[in-house]
Amino acid sequence: MKVLAIPALEDNYSYLIIDEKTNEAIAVDPVEPKKVIKAATEAKVNLTSIFTTHHHWDHAGGNEEFLSLKPGLAVYGADERVDKLTNFVKDNEEFKIGTLNVKCLMTVCHTKGSVSYFVSDDSDKAVFTGDTLFIGGCGRFFEGTAEEMYNSLVNVLASLPKETKVYCGHEYTKSNLKFALSVDPENPALKEKYLWCNSNPVTVPSTIGEELAFNPFMRVSDAKIQQNVGKSEPVEVMAKLRELKNHYR
Repeated sequence: MKVLAIPALEDNYSYLIIDEKTNEAIAVDPVEPKKVIKAATEAKVNLTSIFTTHHHWDHAGGNEEFLSLKPGLAVYGADERVDKLTNFVKDNEEFKIGTLNVKCLMTVCHTKGSVSYFVSDDSDKAVFTGDTLFIGGCGRFFEGTAEEMYNSLVNVLASLPKETKVYCGHEYTKSNLKFALSVDPENPALKEKYLWCNSNPVTVPSTIGEELAFNPFMRVSDAKIQQNVGKSEPVEVMAKLRELKNHYR
């Protein structure tokens, strides 16, 4: 499996997942279709599918144009609001595209239909998280609760193999890590990642293992973070972290 990160809009990422054994390819959140199609053409792969993580325009908004340029593609998603949806997926649904194994994980909160795609083959594992899990952060709770985000991050995504690569929807890493340092200032893994980030403008992917080491939203049971935000119950810590991040400058 090979993954190409394709910058889009101001700070978005779309992705091209390539099955190197069959030459099939999947576009993830292709908000600027021509860029993704160009990447697929240059890679000499056969686009067969679109994975949409959630219905927001900066993720699903390119589906209609994409289908006009490449008719017949399967469009996967977990929300009827996803434009041009053809394959409605459910939590823990599994299927194959080429030789790639795909497992759909409902990771709701940012939207009620947010889904992450866990894709693996014999040699690699990756998860495409949209706006649920960012490097060093998480998405806003637009349609859900702190309890739902806790479940999505701590119960669902944190249970993936630690080596799983994390491909998120936006390049928010530097600002996320700056906020993280305000609530977890003594964390050596976090300080190291922040220094690395300052000289690496493209920060995807990270791994689940890394996120568990420095992402405060996945560390809500950590005593130091609890002390710094003034909450002890993990879901309350999640809510407080999001409140603080919303107002952080």
